[in-house]
Amino acid sequence: MPAKVKPAASAALKEITVRMATLADLATVVSHRRGMFRDMGTEAATLDAIERNSRPYLERGLREGWYHGWLALLGQVVAAGAGVIVYDWPSGPTDPEQTKRAYLLNVYTEPEFRRQGLARKLTDIAMEWTRAQGFKVLWLHASHSGRPLYESMGFEQTNEMKIKLG
Repeated sequence: MPAKVKPAASAALKEITVRMATLADLATVVSHRRGMFRDMGTEAATLDAIERNSRPYLERGLREGWYHGWLALLGQVVAAGAGVIVYDWPSGPTDPEQTKRAYLLNVYTEPEFRRQGLARKLTDIAMEWTRAQGFKVLWLHASHSGRPLYESMGFEQTNEMKIKLG
C-alpha cells in the first residue's frame, strides 16, 4: 500500500472552506485554546485550569456576539481556527474616537494541517473583519513560534509590559 502523501499547500488551500464559529463550536474553540498553550510548553494542570476557566468566557462571547471566530475546514474536519474579541477599552492615541478594543486570539492549526498557510488565511480574514468594523488597530500577544508570521503580516511590537504579582 503506498504511503499517504501530504498535499501541496496550494492544493490543500483550494479545498479549505472557512465559516464563522457558532456556539455549537464551543468545544473546538476551547480545544484550540488548550492546544495553543500546550504547544507553548504549558503543563497539564495549568492547561486543565485554562480549559475550565476559558469555557464559560468563550461560551458567553459566542452567545452575546463579542467573540467572533472563524474555522477553516477540509470537508467536515476542522483544520484551524482563530478569533477576535471586542471589548470595552478607554480611547487612546492610536484611535482616539474608539472606545472598544479588538483582540486576535486562539489562532491555532491542528498539527497535521500546519505549514499550509491556514493561520495566515484566518488572520487575514480576522484583519479584514476588524477593519470592516471600523477598528484601526488589532491587538494580539504572539507566541515565539507565531511571531514571524505576524511580523510578516505587518504586526509590530508595542511598549506593553507586565509584572507577575503572585
